[in-house]
Amino acid sequence: MKTATEFSPTTLLTAEELLRLDAQGVRGELVRGVFCEVMSAGYRHGMIVVRLAGRLVDYADERRCGTVVASDTGILLERDPDTVREPDIAFTSADRLSPSAAPTGYSDVVPDLVVEVASPSDRPGELAERAEMWLGFGVRLLWVVHPDSMIVEVHSADAQPAGVPLPETLTLDDELDGGSVLPGFSFPLRRLFSD
Repeated sequence: MKTATEFSPTTLLTAEELLRLDAQGVRGELVRGVFCEVMSAGYRHGMIVVRLAGRLVDYADERRCGTVVASDTGILLERDPDTVREPDIAFTSADRLSPSAAPTGYSDVVPDLVVEVASPSDRPGELAERAEMWLGFGVRLLWVVHPDSMIVEVHSADAQPAGVPLPETLTLDDELDGGSVLPGFSFPLRRLFSD
């Protein structure tokens, strides 16, 4: 079994090769064919992901409006060279991907909502790069959660359709709002960040 350190930056992998590596216990993403190791996140990161994903699952199930996936779920964003990324949470509407048609491997349907939660292993600028990447591939709503500062950056394609939207920063007194992607969804940041 190869370890992450055995991949040369010049060795390009395919999504199929990445899926086989994952089955062997080698976890990572592909960025234009280049393998990028994915480190496990901290406990607080996991608590926030589960808390928000649970609320999103309840919302989606009650309305039968789509599917929610969490960490370890690869999204195939481009081919030749392949890019496969793992959002912390993603929601895809039933109009774009029927739950009965969900693939066993990677989905090639761009989610409507992506949530990225900052973790201690993130390098400087990584979340900004990921935000730009998700928006560039057509994600309509992006929440970037910062547990240490207890803020959420909201990027909405509806707010500024031309170009990359400027984020709105929410603080503890605010609520996440699903906008046109998740009509009627709201979640208080105090609950999201509670211990």
